[in-house]
Amino acid sequence: MTTFNPQSGGKASQLFDMTVAELRLVADGVIAIELAAPDGGDLPSWEPGAHIDVLLPNGLVRQYSLCGDPSLRDRWRIAVLREPSSRGGSSWLHDQLQEGQRIAVAAPRNNFRVVESERYLFVAGGIGITPILPMVRSVAAKGKQWTLLYGGRSRRSMAFLEEIEGFQGGASHIIPQDEFGLLDLDSFLGEHQPDTVVYCCGPTPLIEAVEQRCRNWRQGALHLERFAPSEKAKTREKGSFEVELARSGRRIVVPPHRSILDVLEENGCKVTNSCRAGICGTCLVKVLSGVPDHHDDVLSLDEQAAGDAMLVCVSRAKSDRLVLDL
Repeated sequence: MTTFNPQSGGKASQLFDMTVAELRLVADGVIAIELAAPDGGDLPSWEPGAHIDVLLPNGLVRQYSLCGDPSLRDRWRIAVLREPSSRGGSSWLHDQLQEGQRIAVAAPRNNFRVVESERYLFVAGGIGITPILPMVRSVAAKGKQWTLLYGGRSRRSMAFLEEIEGFQGGASHIIPQDEFGLLDLDSFLGEHQPDTVVYCCGPTPLIEAVEQRCRNWRQGALHLERFAPSEKAKTREKGSFEVELARSGRRIVVPPHRSILDVLEENGCKVTNSCRAGICGTCLVKVLSGVPDHHDDVLSLDEQAAGDAMLVCVSRAKSDRLVLDL
């Protein structure tokens, strides 16, 4: 295991040299990848909602939710959907990765934590089951009340159905679209339930439908993880502003319609990044001074209000100058 030093947040992150212990098809177009330490030893612990960065040999970095059992310390499991419009991430993993191969991954990070609640409603669409699966496993083990709505194109395209059947104490609603149509969100989200939190992950239409039905729920009841950025990431201030790099004192200007990340890279400042859309959290940077203008879908409202960190791929500045810990 080695370490590398990304600029994100000014913190070091650990990079693990992992072995592909098992590779299997778990649904149409979905492979499950079991990763283990080469010596078979224990891996760092993680909590439901966490994901890892996978550094592919073709130079791409991709995020995948850990979807195994957190109590199993010698394995990390991810699942990968083959994307028809893949830019080289999912297609490489499906076509090139083999059991026994070594691959580098970064330590788990969690932007989608499970909060304490009396009741849980989980909504998953397609491959969005991956962060939800360990959440259900966790709350079921604690004896909490839970309900899962899981939709997909067809039963054959929906991964981990047998595992879900083994969870106790809750209600699982498996809804293949070709058999039953779309998820009946109105029946489960139509009325605000003060003792319930909602966790949702899936394609944009599902996210938007759940958001719409939760508008009258209490703040903090809805927790989302997106595959694609929301509209707010596309609406940015037009003015220019200055960014000061605190470690060198260098100042650079970010013009209209350019991202901080683009300008930083253009000026030789490397910031670890992946999605460039404000949905993965990889390019998180500490803010030492100034007021960020947040356009990401990762930081909570409280975290955004604190103003001490920002995602430089999409966010800009409300102040004339930002001082970043770079």
